[in-house]
Amino acid sequence: MAKPKNTKVLILFCGGTIVMEEKADGSLAVPDSKDSAIDILRNVEPRLTTIADYDIEFIANLDSTNISPADWDRILVKIKENYRRYDGFVITHGTDTMAYTAAALSLAIKNLGKPVVLTGSQIPGSKLESDAKRNLINAFKVATMDSSGVFIVFDERIILGSKATKASESRLDAFQTVNGEDAGEINIDINIKSWVPKRNKNSHDIQIRPGFEPDIFIYTISPGCDPEDLEFLLHNKKIKGIIIRAYGTGNIPSGFEGFFRKARVKKLPVIVTSQCLHGKTLMPLYDVGRKALELGAIEGGEQSLEFLCAKLMWGLRHQPDRIKEIINE
Repeated sequence: MAKPKNTKVLILFCGGTIVMEEKADGSLAVPDSKDSAIDILRNVEPRLTTIADYDIEFIANLDSTNISPADWDRILVKIKENYRRYDGFVITHGTDTMAYTAAALSLAIKNLGKPVVLTGSQIPGSKLESDAKRNLINAFKVATMDSSGVFIVFDERIILGSKATKASESRLDAFQTVNGEDAGEINIDINIKSWVPKRNKNSHDIQIRPGFEPDIFIYTISPGCDPEDLEFLLHNKKIKGIIIRAYGTGNIPSGFEGFFRKARVKKLPVIVTSQCLHGKTLMPLYDVGRKALELGAIEGGEQSLEFLCAKLMWGLRHQPDRIKEIINE
């Protein structure tokens, strides 16, 4: 793949395993020094400039377990500030929360006409057996292609940011698409699906909508769980919204009716999604789901947990009276 003339990519550096070092006790941690971390990233593959010229913008040097919505806002601002200067963006990021960041960016950027690509690695880039080089090279290539959108590029997959989830803590093929097909695949060549939007080659700007409410609670239904546990949460004024991971098509055991009634009185939004990785809520299908729906539950449909989190967090900060509409959009 020859480098297109004057092609430029901006790397937004967020830390993650790709730059981690092994400590004396065998654990992995990001380097203490910002400059050291960036040097490690540059040395993953010094020949990236054969694909595109690039600059690096520092966002954070974190294990992605510690990524917060404030970091999402910083990423959004940097993309907005630099949008016209670059042909694409590559975000180097830890894998644990990569799908959450991809979901947030997919929601909060409007009129996007270029690729924004998140990538990282399962094995530190300094190790011989690392997957970092391959992932970084392919992320660069996707960032220069004729497509637009937020993507995760990892192993052989190109996944829409709004449909990605981390499915394995150790496999190099760590991410999957939830309820849909991958946006592309990486073999000898990189193939983007025909339905993926093309790059907007006309001069244009983006709109960003930063701001996410972090005080939400996610609850997983399990056999014998006590509805009073959730009712107790209603007394915590910090919690602004709840997501329930229910069984199957959105089925919730009998006994939770009181919780839903009280949540409705408090005007606290309760989203119901399925525990199944691939599947969607069809709450009217069974009586146990229908009752919750009639008492004010909001169906999550076929959306990933990560995208539902981003939508709920964004909606609570910007349009708290329209949560149901935002979830259904």
